[in-house]
Amino acid sequence: MTDQKKTPSGGDRKGVEKYRHAHRTNSRLFPQDIAIAFKAALDKAGLSTKDKITADGKLHRFTIQSDRAGSKNGWYVLYGDGLPAGSFGSWKTGFKGTWCAKAKNTLTAAEREEFRQRMDTARKAREAEEQGRRIAASEKALVIWKASPPAPDNHPYLVKKGVRNLGLRLYKETLVIPMRDSLGNLHSLQFIDGEGNKRFLSGGRKKGCYFAVGVPTESLCIAEGYATAASIHESTGLPVAVAFDAGNLEPVARALRAKFPEIEITLCADNDSKTPGNPGLTKAREAAAACGAFLAVPPCAGDFNDLYRGAGQ
Repeated sequence: MTDQKKTPSGGDRKGVEKYRHAHRTNSRLFPQDIAIAFKAALDKAGLSTKDKITADGKLHRFTIQSDRAGSKNGWYVLYGDGLPAGSFGSWKTGFKGTWCAKAKNTLTAAEREEFRQRMDTARKAREAEEQGRRIAASEKALVIWKASPPAPDNHPYLVKKGVRNLGLRLYKETLVIPMRDSLGNLHSLQFIDGEGNKRFLSGGRKKGCYFAVGVPTESLCIAEGYATAASIHESTGLPVAVAFDAGNLEPVARALRAKFPEIEITLCADNDSKTPGNPGLTKAREAAAACGAFLAVPPCAGDFNDLYRGAGQ
């Protein structure tokens, strides 16, 4: 009979891995443990991925499962030596997070300093990558914008929304909307197809960028989407800034308040009453409070384009 060597767990060799796994928390983590724990943090943050995780202290881009196949909107920097730690986020949403193998309230003074330094290095790497992506996107945006002719008023999306072309262009059958900062610099583009599907130029800056419909004099409105802004402009004659989404309302409002300190600004909210938390109204209210603006809300569920077309409920 073959002798079976005993392990500290009291069993044979089959118990070795079980014992090791149970005691890893008291020793250095194995590389696979670091990757698994880091992926769990990504999952919790809504950035799940099937990509391989590499803990080498370098910036990596990855495909987020909920994003378009082949896109690389996710990023991370993960350290596997010393104190395992990392940071991660999404270029698309702007979300950023950090992870550490140890609970932060259990770190020694030396470990806290190591964690701080590593997160600072990761931040600089991310910012350098982001700057490069933005420069490339702005250059591409300019090329596309210059090569695109004016969009026709009979484009399917404009017809569906009942509004005219107020400065848009056409690129491969999609409407193109320029995204500029308060100085007029072009940073990115939004594309809208005939079905109303929207996307932004990959890597481009969105925060604080807008599309101006009309020229501000004494008053100015801010709305989320182009159709909503065009409806307000055509109904009232007032100039309107397109902020593109609810999350960008406040950055745009702040930028325009800095540019026009004395002008009357009105935030025109989307009334998302059928969505928990009513994000359109919530974000518009926050933006109005941030820049000392008025708030306008459609009396129906939906936006001012729904009201304009009599489609609100």
